[in-house]
Amino acid sequence: MYQTLEIERSNRVATVWMNRPDVHNAFDETLIAELTAACEALDQDASVRVVVLAGRGKSFSAGADLNWMKRAAQNGVEDNLRDARALARMLRVLAEMKKPTIARVQGAALGGGTGLTAACDIAVASTKAVFATSEVKFGIIPAAISPYVVRAIGARQSYRYFQSAERIDAVRARELGLVHEAVEPEQLDAKVQEIVDALIQGGPLSQAAAKDLIRAVDNQPINDAVVEDTAQRIAGLRATPEAQDGLSAFLDKRQPGWLA
Repeated sequence: MYQTLEIERSNRVATVWMNRPDVHNAFDETLIAELTAACEALDQDASVRVVVLAGRGKSFSAGADLNWMKRAAQNGVEDNLRDARALARMLRVLAEMKKPTIARVQGAALGGGTGLTAACDIAVASTKAVFATSEVKFGIIPAAISPYVVRAIGARQSYRYFQSAERIDAVRARELGLVHEAVEPEQLDAKVQEIVDALIQGGPLSQAAAKDLIRAVDNQPINDAVVEDTAQRIAGLRATPEAQDGLSAFLDKRQPGWLA
């Protein structure tokens, strides 16, 4: 189906492999369109519980393809705006998937690769991984990825790295909050699987609701409106078949229906 992606399915997990190893999985208009379409399709696939984003070869993703950037530099404002909107939409579709998403980062994740990492719910990196918001080195800015990177590392750290374009190793990325785990290369897949196994235990509707809850309360003052909103959310979920099944399964010491 795809020119730039491979999708593997196993035990309710879909792994989306960016498959342009010869250019370090840099993205162009084709990969952007295909990754958008793949995320949309997998989000609607009831047989998939968790989506893992990964890259073939040495690198996770080196960001934007240089040949694509060269073409963009020769285009007019309208063409550049269309490309920028497509990239921004790809990141948003990934970030707003209802299902849990994990970035499996084994090597370089530069520019847009850092953005893909931040757009996923969870990120696990090899100690050989390296990150950077390197756009200023090309006279541009990390615009499309900024909402996700700033969300991950905060404004204060973003002031430094958006302007300095310094390389960030995996341990530092974990300290910043860009990744959740930094493990030795041979432990990468085991750590991803450990998190996948934990995610599978949760109810799919409640996980989607949890993601929506985070977006609703993040950076909001704790006021009457927020408190009421949280009360409405939990009250509504308690009446759902998934919640009723989950509670009765716990009391009956059996597996809930979503694990059947």
